Amino acid sequence: MKKFLSHISRGHHTPSANFIGGDAVDKYRLSIADKKIFFRLFDGVGLNFNDCIFKDAIITPSTNHWQIIIHTPEGFDQQISRNAEAFLKQRYHVTAEIRHEVSASDDFVPAPKKSSATTGGKGQRRERKREKLSAPATKISDITGDGAVVIEGEIGSGDINGVKVREFKNDTACVSFAVTDETDGIVCKKFFKGDKKSDAKTFADTLKAGMLVKISAVPKFDDRTKETVLFVNALEALEREAPRVDTAEVKRVELHVHTKMSAMDAVIGVDKLIQTAADWGWSSVAITDHGVIQAFPLAAQTAAKLAKAGKNIKVIYGMEGYLVGDDYKQRHANHVIILARNKVGLGNLYKLVSISQIRFMYYRPRIPKKILAQLREGLIIGSACEAGEVIRAIVAGKTDSELEEIAAFYDYLEIQPIGNNAFLVRSEDFPNIKTDDDLRAINLKVAALAKKLGKPLIATTDAHFLNPEDSICRAVLMASKGYPDADNQPPLYLRTTDEMFAEFDYLDEATAYEAIVTNPNKIADACEELKPIPDGTYSPQVPGAEEEIREISYAQARKLYGKNLPHIVEARLEQELKPIIGHGFAGLYMIARRLVKKSNDDGYLVGSRGSVGSSFVATLTGITEVNPLPPHYRCPKCQHSEFFTQGQVGCGYDLPHKDCPICGYPLIKDGHDIPFAVFLGFDGDKVPDIDLNFSGEYQSTAHKYTEVLFGKHNVYRAGTITTVAEKSSFGLVKKFFEERGKHKHGSFIAKIAAGCQGVKKTSGQHPAGIMVVPRDMDVHYFTPIQYPADNKDAATTTTHFDYHSISERLVKLDILGHVDPTMIRMLENLTHRDPKTIPLDDKPTLSLFNSTDALGLTSAQLHSKSGTFGLPEFRTSFTRQMIDDTHPDCFSDLVRISGFSHGTDVWLGNAQELIRRGTCTLKNAISARDDIMMYLIHHNVDALKSFKTMESVRKGRGIKPDDIDDLKAHDVPDWYIDSCQKIKYLFPRAHATAYVMMAYRIAYCKVHYPLAYYAAYFSKRTEKFDANEVIKGQQYIKRKLDELEDLADERKLDDKESDLLADYQVVNEFFLRGFSFQRASLYDSAAEDFIISGNGLLMSLSSIDGVSEAQARSIVAARANGNFISVDDLKTRAGLNKTSIAALTAHGCLNGLQETNQCTLF
Repeated sequence: MKKFLSHISRGHHTPSANFIGGDAVDKYRLSIADKKIFFRLFDGVGLNFNDCIFKDAIITPSTNHWQIIIHTPEGFDQQISRNAEAFLKQRYHVTAEIRHEVSASDDFVPAPKKSSATTGGKGQRRERKREKLSAPATKISDITGDGAVVIEGEIGSGDINGVKVREFKNDTACVSFAVTDETDGIVCKKFFKGDKKSDAKTFADTLKAGMLVKISAVPKFDDRTKETVLFVNALEALEREAPRVDTAEVKRVELHVHTKMSAMDAVIGVDKLIQTAADWGWSSVAITDHGVIQAFPLAAQTAAKLAKAGKNIKVIYGMEGYLVGDDYKQRHANHVIILARNKVGLGNLYKLVSISQIRFMYYRPRIPKKILAQLREGLIIGSACEAGEVIRAIVAGKTDSELEEIAAFYDYLEIQPIGNNAFLVRSEDFPNIKTDDDLRAINLKVAALAKKLGKPLIATTDAHFLNPEDSICRAVLMASKGYPDADNQPPLYLRTTDEMFAEFDYLDEATAYEAIVTNPNKIADACEELKPIPDGTYSPQVPGAEEEIREISYAQARKLYGKNLPHIVEARLEQELKPIIGHGFAGLYMIARRLVKKSNDDGYLVGSRGSVGSSFVATLTGITEVNPLPPHYRCPKCQHSEFFTQGQVGCGYDLPHKDCPICGYPLIKDGHDIPFAVFLGFDGDKVPDIDLNFSGEYQSTAHKYTEVLFGKHNVYRAGTITTVAEKSSFGLVKKFFEERGKHKHGSFIAKIAAGCQGVKKTSGQHPAGIMVVPRDMDVHYFTPIQYPADNKDAATTTTHFDYHSISERLVKLDILGHVDPTMIRMLENLTHRDPKTIPLDDKPTLSLFNSTDALGLTSAQLHSKSGTFGLPEFRTSFTRQMIDDTHPDCFSDLVRISGFSHGTDVWLGNAQELIRRGTCTLKNAISARDDIMMYLIHHNVDALKSFKTMESVRKGRGIKPDDIDDLKAHDVPDWYIDSCQKIKYLFPRAHATAYVMMAYRIAYCKVHYPLAYYAAYFSKRTEKFDANEVIKGQQYIKRKLDELEDLADERKLDDKESDLLADYQVVNEFFLRGFSFQRASLYDSAAEDFIISGNGLLMSLSSIDGVSEAQARSIVAARANGNFISVDDLKTRAGLNKTSIAALTAHGCLNGLQETNQCTLF
């Protein structure tokens, strides 16, 4: 081919070239009947001219210019020709110009193709057989941007790097995806035009994340992303190399492995570890993370799943501890492997973890050797790695007798591949270790010591990553911690039996077999199958709870509904009491009742969260205000009641006012129509999750009260584990390469970052979760304990295991701190109005959700159609847009809007469109999970199927095809089913109802007690209030508000800007209603609360930017002991700094106060 081209370029005639002459240059016409010569120029690089016919070529040898004419079918991608031109220039130094003559589809005859088994009869197009790309692959990092290239790699995943199809207005579609190899990543694009546009989706569907491909493409610079991209000509799927497997007839087991729970040090997912061990045919694998055992729960779950699939593997539960002498603060702790042999040993391991975390934390959780000896029963102790006591003693040159004395403590001695310890050779601290043979000598010494003492010799890998290529992920983690040798990663990967034999070929055959196969299996066989977390549920026992809950429930029910309970009330009561008592949940109800009662008695209302409002028993026992019965009237005087059970009304508060037909007394309206199954499941056997919103001011008191109820050693904060998140891991990898002067594509960074995700960073605690251990049980039956974030000065103790892993075993109380109960308490103090007496159907309050009239303002003044600025649940632009779209006119409408706002894919692209089109209304659109169950039941769908459908939809799983047919048979409309299929998450109606009840009370005060409302809002809710700003007046605030609103039209506001916008909206409204602010006063202002003063509010000291809440409280405490005689006196007595003094001065609080304590006489 090159010879042919050289003849052409020098003007030599070929058998098929014809001289045509010319004035300036000689030209030749190359007439070739088919594509065999011309199109073969592109063999192996994927430039696909199939379906094209070569027509003509005019060649100018003196300038190496080719003018080529080809017949192409309609819709042919001309980018292929452009890529061919670039290829000819780069490979053969030819300046080419390829022109197209489009042939109509009805008379176009494609180039001959090889026959196929699927070829049709005469005149039919033959099936194309994809040609393989024979050219060698270029590393992605070596792509320069000139000429066609061939690469090999895997297709990326996710929204950014995965396969995407985009359509353009010019009748073109583009399939784009990222490809990464071992050096870098790059974005690939393939365009489809005209009648080929529809092929884009077909092509995209053949591409899967992680798929290994070979691609021929032309690189081009993308001006938008400022990166090189590849325009794809051809793509070939490749077979992956088979993963490593352990092919040994008798296999080893691993007794020293670190998972992602070894903080910022290992990158093996415990599930992948156990899956790999099972795939390799191992009988067992141990988990030995550094100082923690937080991988145990997932390990047990993974092993259980594999067992169900017929792959049995035993997990050996262990830890690599930090062993110290009597002085636990000694400089170096020795590593030690601790394996649980049996249930007693597992309990002792848990105790050791707790002891090390609570009593002997010094940078790391340390275990004194004498305590390990005391709790040794049921444990197997190994000598660990080079940081263990035995090898350190060998390196230090201890005598044989000293070594024997040290080694005698351990049940087995451990050796590892010499690459693990190669750093000893590089380090100047070990002058006697200079070669690999020196490292082998250490292992030989350990082997001799084991033989002399009669102890098993065990060969382990100390694996920190699964495969050799994963070492880059650990390097990233170690670099982030500042290790200078992070790039010199030892080969800490999991090895097969044969790989271990190759590593330890310097041992004699018998010793090697014992160390690699026999002895590890003996240790594994000695360890029993264990469950790190027991089966079953262990609820706290409250003596007499079963009788008490029944008595209280029935007494309150009769108080509300009469001595002879209506059937609907008694049936619901029994429906709930039987499973609550039968499954042992009565104690939990009574505990929640006591917590709520204590808060109420102390003057703080409690709001319920989650689905607890679905329980009528919870209502009757005072745990929640939400009544889940169908909407109804009841008479507080004679207990007459009327129920509405066919969905006639959204909730009881929506019913019209009515007097009792029996005694004429005004009826109370109640009931929100919430099924009990939402809370405890259809059979009532789901562990109840009672979440309560306490005032933020009262939360710590409520937490302390749990210790009174259960005992201090039975109550622990719910532990959490913070891991490296996707965004953080991307940042770590990006920084890693930048620090080394390497620019890597985002797809490559994301690929490496994926291996870093999920690695433990630190531990923590749930902001509200309390785990309760039954009084007659030890916490170590379930989990060790520790301080959050390894902070020995922390005031709380947490579970060592993440609370999710034990939440089905122990009861978790969620005692949250919330602003709304705090605001309600302040409003009650200011208005002297019991919040429970506020009517939840007040028309002026309800009008706020459709107009601004109740505020005495116009929509134009407020720049809003509604008056919900500052109201919880309804103050954001998102929820206010919902209000504008839906025009709520009753309480249940507000509950629906709350449900929309907390769901995922419930409003946008779903209910909003349906309501705007008139397909449905606010009242029958799906807004909460309960809507589905009740809607289907009202359509006569079986109750169990209605429940299961609700559960499937609320979890984002949609409705199964078989169930869709059944729903349609019950006249459930298509739009309703389609709406269900879009939903990813649904909020519980009980939760939304509780939120709206709080919000409505606050809204009531906004209408009827405006200054009290604004005082409470600015005291408790505001985030960015600045006294120095608002004192400038309404016009200034309006101007700042307009600026923020204009900015919000241009882009999404950040959190600070959003908070500022929310506060300015309320401040502006405050001014427009005729109220004013008074400057904060050194002696008259409260520390944090705004005080009603005349027709305005006296601002708090902490509202001054630069004065913290703590400093404000300090000022108030100091002034109680007398006025300040000077700024110095204030600074000293209140403990203020220069910043706070400057802030107080700027605001005018210190006017008239002299600077110093000194008195001037003249």
